[in-house]
Amino acid sequence: MTRKLFGTDGVRGLANTYPMTAELALRLGAAAGRYFRQNDERVHRVVIGKDTRLSGYMFESALTAGFTSTGMNVFLLGPVPTPAVGLLTPSLRADVGVMISASHNPHHDNGIKFFGPDGFKLSDEAEAEIEALMETGVDPARPANIGRARRIDDGRFRYAERLKGTLPQGTRLDGIKVVIDCANGAAHRVAPEVLWELGADIIPIGVSPDGFNINDGCGSTSTDAAVAAVRKHGADVGICLDGDADRVMIIDEHGEVADGDQIMALFATRLAAEDKLAGRTLVATVMSNLGLERHLAAHDIALHRTRVGDRYVVEEMRTHGFNLGGEQSGHIVMTDYATTGDGLIAGLQFLAEMVRTHKPASALRRQFDRVPQLLKNVRYAAGTAPLDLPPVKDAIAEAETRLNGNGRLLIRKSGTEPLIRVMAECEDESLLSQVVDDICAEVTAAAAPAA
Repeated sequence: MTRKLFGTDGVRGLANTYPMTAELALRLGAAAGRYFRQNDERVHRVVIGKDTRLSGYMFESALTAGFTSTGMNVFLLGPVPTPAVGLLTPSLRADVGVMISASHNPHHDNGIKFFGPDGFKLSDEAEAEIEALMETGVDPARPANIGRARRIDDGRFRYAERLKGTLPQGTRLDGIKVVIDCANGAAHRVAPEVLWELGADIIPIGVSPDGFNINDGCGSTSTDAAVAAVRKHGADVGICLDGDADRVMIIDEHGEVADGDQIMALFATRLAAEDKLAGRTLVATVMSNLGLERHLAAHDIALHRTRVGDRYVVEEMRTHGFNLGGEQSGHIVMTDYATTGDGLIAGLQFLAEMVRTHKPASALRRQFDRVPQLLKNVRYAAGTAPLDLPPVKDAIAEAETRLNGNGRLLIRKSGTEPLIRVMAECEDESLLSQVVDDICAEVTAAAAPAA
């Protein structure tokens, strides 16, 4: 059974345009409600959270209508980070959790992602079954069995207590000046609150969402504003979240940025030294830098690679019992504390390491030397398949020959946008640029509409 709607992280697209329409959200809610409710007559629950996009209201209402039509009771959390939905779904004894967010994408996009009753994202197989129910249609509940909806006003406070509980007992952040960039997104209230309660001196930015400014010139994918704030205020560290707060980038006191690979390297070596890294293994994706792999090997730590997507990282972790994984993009998954990537937990763990070691952020930010890596994206029109065309295949084959074992090449379609991602690693930066540019040129030509 194949999936057509679901990508690497739920259903995503331009709001009010297929597939991200209110009509489809209603049908999706009804299908998911029927999938989790089946023919059981007991009370069933769904938890729904969202970020700060204007379209979130529309999708929240449509999903609520779909779920209640199949007899599911709906708990509405309002704006909360994605990992809060993963936490509160089992806490509230719900059958399913839903997050309405397009993560790091701009405001005009939105998405819908599902969590199972255990708080983990659904498998490909479960998503395919929900899609199949959408195609065949679902029987609505009898009038007496229609579900109810209610607001849960303390969702972010429950999540905040969980965040603080991930730190070693008694840890305080007194004297640490922190720039916290919330990307005008879902963590715009909870992140500054938690840091302030722990004693940090905070400089909050990206905390004034208006429905349109999420991820706009701020957050983990646009760190310049946070870098400027760190330098202006003489901060000790900066923490940059994305729109739904499941990603993080760390900025040291000099304004230098650490991506997910550097953060994972820090956590992996620390946990391994304490004999707390399960299987002495880190799980990361094919995008993680070769320098990370070499660094881990020098510390007798294995690296398991998966395809891109934090859900696949988590699946690998759960299958083998590993407790640390993530992505270069800033998803850091610590299953001792959370069921999915959590930018705030990762940020707090970094701060705790500063406290534990009495070292500045700059001494922790850079764990290894990166192998030069270049990533470029080429947009293509829907319905085309540039990677299947002979000129593109030939360009990829030629690039692999030129690298000749001295580097790494990865070509893939984005799971969330109509993009071909062309990535290569090589010590020879001139060769690196040539092979990436040559492939991008062929993909661009292949993706161009016919005259």
